[in-house]
Amino acid sequence: MVFQGRLVHTDPPCRRPRVMTSLPSDSEFGRARLAAIAAAIACVAVVGIGLSLSIPLLSLEMERMGLSNTWIGVNTAVAGVASIVVLPFVPRVAARLGVMPLLLGAIAVAAVALLGFRAVRDFAWWFPLRFVFSAALGVLFVLSEFWINQAAPPTRRGLVMGVYATVLALGFAIGPALLRFLGTAGWAPYLAGAALFCAGTLPLFLARDLSPEIPRKGGRGFLGYLRVAPSATLAALIYGAVETGGFAILPIYGLRLGLTAEQAAGLVSVAALGNVLFQIPVGLLADKVDKRRLLLAAAFFGALGAAALPLGADDVRLLAVILFAWGGIAGTLYTVGLAHLGARFDGAALAGANAAFLVLYNIGLVLGPPLVGGGMDLASPHGFAWALALLFVAYLAVVGGRMIRAAP
Repeated sequence: MVFQGRLVHTDPPCRRPRVMTSLPSDSEFGRARLAAIAAAIACVAVVGIGLSLSIPLLSLEMERMGLSNTWIGVNTAVAGVASIVVLPFVPRVAARLGVMPLLLGAIAVAAVALLGFRAVRDFAWWFPLRFVFSAALGVLFVLSEFWINQAAPPTRRGLVMGVYATVLALGFAIGPALLRFLGTAGWAPYLAGAALFCAGTLPLFLARDLSPEIPRKGGRGFLGYLRVAPSATLAALIYGAVETGGFAILPIYGLRLGLTAEQAAGLVSVAALGNVLFQIPVGLLADKVDKRRLLLAAAFFGALGAAALPLGADDVRLLAVILFAWGGIAGTLYTVGLAHLGARFDGAALAGANAAFLVLYNIGLVLGPPLVGGGMDLASPHGFAWALALLFVAYLAVVGGRMIRAAP
């Protein structure tokens, strides 16, 4: 599907909401484009607040239930499994049911599942609940990112994805802060999280006539996207591994360097701040240069930044500066990778590519912590930095090899 011409409504109102099958072909932000992008980003931002509220809430609830850290980790890991299993089928289902109905249904299921965690005290039921909850949110992110990528003007796609990543990161920062006011006991935080999910439907209803369609034909299998666009899709895998592995093990790395617990925890905030502040500038840059070259540069400087972490072992200020820059560079893999997908694919193929992108991201979430943690066990403490650097080097080899083969 290519955005050309005017809005065309192909389905009668009695059957389902009208959908956006095209947008003006200009490369700038028309009213329809802005409305579609704003609706999708607003929806994800509000749901992101509720999701980031629920993640620590559920962990603390399991702790109060007297469960071991192992069981808490196993239950949390079900989220990644759900995404890997369910997301490849999302484009096909959305093509049949429509993007808007599936989005609304996913939000409703997530809200009900979150309340189910509070209502059901038998831990055995928390595994299917976690699966359903995470699968529903995965559906939301696949379709929302497809909507944003499809609606973005080709010459401003990097900027749009940078804004999306920034807003999402800010939403994720707000959720845990809300727990300070709501507390973590009783129904209040669960009701607040469910209410936030439901609030995410409001921008969707306002933009219901701008929802994109996914054609029933034109997609390809998971491995097909990996083969055709490895630079874009593998960016999600490496970012998922670096994000969870790096951020989860970083406080332990700080403690091994002799920092206090407060200083070690603050290192995560420094890296996260760099992640937020780099997204829009790098998104703008992605609209000016070859996105593959930008991914190559991100991989190179990501490896260099990780390898430089030991230089700050005796100077916490220098360590903070390195982490700020490294966190910002690492975060751009996701933004530029998504923008690169939007430049390569369209319609059903773009929806499938977004699903493959998120599946690989979730695989990275599963692989990251043991790889980075194992690296630190092998060579404590700086094995942490070497493991992160090696992940970037592996991606650097993929992107560099791809560009060499494509060169005339």
